[in-house]
Amino acid sequence: MTTSRQLPAGRDRLPAGATEFLGLLARLLRRPRRGDRRPPLLWLVRPDTDPDTGPGGDLMALLRRFLGQGQRRRVPHAVLDIAAQPAGTDVPALLRDLHRQLSLEAFGTARLRFRHYPLADWLMHQSLSLAVDADDGRAALVRRLRDRRGPRGAADAVPVGGDAVSVVSQLVLWLVRHAVPGVVFRLAVSGRVPVLGRHYRWFMRQQYLAPRQSVTFLGFAERLTAGWRDGEQPDQVNKLLLHAFLEDLRQAYRRRPWRPSDWRRTAYPVLLLDHVSPGNLGHVLVRLLGDVRNETGRNDPLLVVAAGDVPPPELPAPHPLADADEAYQEWSEALPEMRRLRRAAAWLVVLRPDAAEAGPPPRGGLRPFSAPEPPWWSRRFLPAAVALAVLAAGGAWAGTRWGPGCHPSPTGGRIAVELVEGECVGYSDSAAQVFNDDPGQDALRTVQERIFAQNRAAEEVWERSQHRRPYLTLVYLGTLTGNRTRADEESYVSEREELEGMATAQYALLKESAGADGAALLRIVVANGGRQMRHADRAVAMLAELARDDRTVLGVVGLVDSRTTTARALRELNRIGLPVLAPTLSADRIDANSRLYLQVSAPNADQVEMVDAYARQVLKVDETHVYWTSGENSSLAEDLYVGTLVDGLKQRLGPRLTRLEEWRTGRRLTVECGFDGLLFYAGRWSEFDGFLRALRECGDDPPKHLVGDDSVNRYMANPGLRAAAPGNVPVTYVSKAALGTCTALRAAQDRRDEARSSFLTWIQAGDLLDPPRCRPDRPHPVGERVSLAYDASMMVVRALESLAARLHHAGPRQRWEPTSVNPVAVHAEVLRQNAGQGYPGVAGLIRYPPDSGEPVDKRLALLRVERVPDVATEPVEVYHCGAADRPQPAACAVVPAPGR
Repeated sequence: MTTSRQLPAGRDRLPAGATEFLGLLARLLRRPRRGDRRPPLLWLVRPDTDPDTGPGGDLMALLRRFLGQGQRRRVPHAVLDIAAQPAGTDVPALLRDLHRQLSLEAFGTARLRFRHYPLADWLMHQSLSLAVDADDGRAALVRRLRDRRGPRGAADAVPVGGDAVSVVSQLVLWLVRHAVPGVVFRLAVSGRVPVLGRHYRWFMRQQYLAPRQSVTFLGFAERLTAGWRDGEQPDQVNKLLLHAFLEDLRQAYRRRPWRPSDWRRTAYPVLLLDHVSPGNLGHVLVRLLGDVRNETGRNDPLLVVAAGDVPPPELPAPHPLADADEAYQEWSEALPEMRRLRRAAAWLVVLRPDAAEAGPPPRGGLRPFSAPEPPWWSRRFLPAAVALAVLAAGGAWAGTRWGPGCHPSPTGGRIAVELVEGECVGYSDSAAQVFNDDPGQDALRTVQERIFAQNRAAEEVWERSQHRRPYLTLVYLGTLTGNRTRADEESYVSEREELEGMATAQYALLKESAGADGAALLRIVVANGGRQMRHADRAVAMLAELARDDRTVLGVVGLVDSRTTTARALRELNRIGLPVLAPTLSADRIDANSRLYLQVSAPNADQVEMVDAYARQVLKVDETHVYWTSGENSSLAEDLYVGTLVDGLKQRLGPRLTRLEEWRTGRRLTVECGFDGLLFYAGRWSEFDGFLRALRECGDDPPKHLVGDDSVNRYMANPGLRAAAPGNVPVTYVSKAALGTCTALRAAQDRRDEARSSFLTWIQAGDLLDPPRCRPDRPHPVGERVSLAYDASMMVVRALESLAARLHHAGPRQRWEPTSVNPVAVHAEVLRQNAGQGYPGVAGLIRYPPDSGEPVDKRLALLRVERVPDVATEPVEVYHCGAADRPQPAACAVVPAPGR
């Protein structure tokens, strides 16, 4: 945060790069909201000119104003001018001056409190030379230490007279005033009681002056007193003092959740050392600071800026001041290795202004630095007020917002959920919140838990790669709650399959080589929009906040149903700038709701065209009966999928459409018995079971050609529903991913189709899907939507990898910065990659025209099941349209029966 007050310009002439250096300094001073930085030792080499008249100006004077003129919350800082120190000044004297300056309550925040350093410095000022023997010296030191803890009362005698009550009360008072403090002090200095004497115990656990040789703290304290420490190495004494000083700073900047005041320190303390030269006292202090950091392995918050006429001998080659950012980045990458080797220059960053290039300060002057405002919840009195308000309203509010299986997690992860009309709406990337705890939905929960485990694995791989690999987050937004189910019925097969497809993409990326810096890593956030996406607007509002906070979020996959609620969600996602890749949405013109929308499946218009061609060319029928449904509590106007499908059928079939009616549960269908035309079901899968049961009355005279729309594949993927279905009616239904069935995948593997062979390998793995798919010994079907969701996810992944390659992110020491790309750029890259030859998806070639989110000539097929209850028999493809692997004119073909 900066203030409106400007630094006086006067005769200041800034050296080249001063603005860049002050920008780096401001970033180093700002304390991150999470974690902490490791501040370097900055050594500024003055240009070879007069600092008062030369073009370089006095940079240290500028730094004093930069740090000291901020309004309200200033940076805690101290200034030590080595040239102005009196003769005989040593390191302890410098530390005393530094302690004095940083202890002042003059920076607009609570003053820094020191416990370890003042005790060490106090001990160095004590003299025990007047003691007759060692025991007398120890006793004198104990008395002084006790007096230092606080004044003692007069040494009253133990009461010996008076009545019983008076004697007892005086005895208790004497114990409280004299005996108890003495016992507490002895326990504290003993170091044996965990709660007491932590600062005494620290001296016995640190490494300087071999404290274990003294056995107790009192013995160690004696060695620090005047006279006794003459036998100690001065360098070790100085390091002990400095280590104690830095330990106090570490504790002052430690963040503890139960102490909001710890979070008010938003800027690191600074030490400005002027007129430092090799070998002088300032250089000794800089060297000692680097040694203590290397030898203790502890980080501290102190940022040191030293200035001198020549560079330090440890690092004689300075960087130009204008390259301060690059120098800092190079130092931060080399620090772990330099620190491990305990190099003398491990913490040094040496910079030199260019005296030949200088000029006036920026227009309007330079602004002094002020410490950022602390988090609102850390301000005084506010936490208490908030706590009271939360306690007052918490019970009622929690009862309406959260419930069993729907609650924010206190253990980490990105989770935001709330209870809306009895459904848990929101998002989660952690197993702390798994959606849907209804009986029978174990498979849905299992795939979520697999995704969340792979989220942790992806983050660990990214950390081990030192953030070199591209890293992105995709959100799965679907319907994960709200269906009425039996205890043994899996009612969310489609959602489970789409999650399995995304988990497969995530798994494939985790299997890339650890050295493949160009290979992306995928994190998946699972979001619930409620039954029929009725609460998608609330879920999208939460996702908007997530996208603002997490720049790795690059898109949304899913949405499941084409309804007006889905269209509203698309418009809102478009507003916040998040692309949507829908594996199965197919309502005509639904892409008009978002310029960032891309669907993987063919639109309803293509489905209608294929069904019409199948009826005329294969079935050779001219008459068609159509029944439609739109699901529970939904109208035809609200159901965009069914509405546009029915409209397309009416326009395409014209007079050949001889019956178009809505079917509702309980209506008889005996009128269709023996019908030899096309009987087309244009409704939702949830009513298809009832539709089949109504046809059971036909007995041995069922309709000849029952064809279902692509929603029926959700019913066909549900073994629990199919097991009780009538077996007298063969069903042909539309498939959007016939190329992703086990049979098609094995055939692709035989002809060495790399994309589909890899996909088959992943879904057969024993540590991914439960159960594994398409194994010869366990031929569990893969599920139509698995490949569609896999294709949707991998399109985004490949687009990001392409952008990363063009950004040269995998160069030496180059880390992936999520802010280097945005969701809109990724959407544009998906379109660019899919132009021309298209994207070779597992479920067919994916190509988009320039002005539409609907794919061109996307593969569609008709699958046939002779007996619906026979779940062990895989459906047979009988007809298909569209492109499989290469761009070609739209064509439809009959699939020969096996053996022909």
